[in-house]
Amino acid sequence: MGFIKEFKEFAMKGNVLDMAVGVIIGGAFGKIVSSLVDDVLMPVIGMLTGGIDLSGLEYKVMIPGVDGGEPIAGAVLKYGAFIQNVVDFLIVAFCIFLMLKGINKFNRKKEEPAPEPEAPAGPTQEELLAEIRDLLKQK
Repeated sequence: MGFIKEFKEFAMKGNVLDMAVGVIIGGAFGKIVSSLVDDVLMPVIGMLTGGIDLSGLEYKVMIPGVDGGEPIAGAVLKYGAFIQNVVDFLIVAFCIFLMLKGINKFNRKKEEPAPEPEAPAGPTQEELLAEIRDLLKQK
């Protein structure tokens, strides 16, 4: 029972729960950004590049056959999908940057300490000299 109890305490700590919520929200946010890239931005970029669908861009690499015959093997490099994933990543990173910047700005305003009251003014030079004079007279 000790192992189960220890695991339950670990799983219920605030940091673990916060991380789980972050992962779930991050997954949903990733779907939204992917849809933005796939369905909104990439068609516009394709239109600006002359109707090219960037996600469909690929390069076929073929190994020629023996004596110049038909190719015997090949590979398809889907660099369009890579470009789309890079754009997707950049948009997600930018959105997270903006969110963190806003949160930090909000927290900074909330945490600004109230101005400290001015320290009470100490005795003036004349008051100190008068006190010393009075002490010397007593002796």
